[in-house]
Formats: sequence, C-alpha cells, structure tokens
Amino acid sequence: MSKKLSHMATLSFNQLISKYVLLQSKVVSMVNSIASNMSQATPGKFLLLQFAMSQVTQIGDSISNLISQVNSMISNAIRNQKSA
Repeated sequence: MSKKLSHMATLSFNQLISKYVLLQSKVVSMVNSIASNMSQATPGKFLLLQFAMSQVTQIGDSISNLISQVNSMISNAIRNQKSA
C-alpha cells in the first residue's frame, strides 16, 4: 500500500540563498570565536570548523551547478523557440 503525499515540497531560490547565507554566517562566527580565543582552541574545534567550511563549500558548489543548469535550460528553451 502506498500513501499519496498530500502536499508537495517546494523551495524557492530566494529561500535557498537565504539559508546558505545564514550557514555562511554561522561558519564565520565559528572562525571569529576560535580566532579571538586561541588559548581555548582545541584540535576538535578546528576539525569541526574545517568540516563546516567544507560543507559550506560543497553547498555553494551545488548552488552554482544548479544556477548553471537552470541557465542552460533557459538558453535551450529560447533557442528552441527561435528555431520553431
């Protein structure tokens, strides 16, 4: 038995960028926290920071790829309209 979804999940580009900016801000806060209090910086904190920075980079790359794909799709749609 399969259940039907009563609603579809939606995500706007604006929401995506807003969440990404928020995530970047949190990582910057982590960097500032560690940099301003080096005496309490531990290897674990540095590893967590490195992991967070890596995640932000991967998400940024994914957003960039998404923009590129949408741009390509729009270009193809325009090209197809011109040739029709």
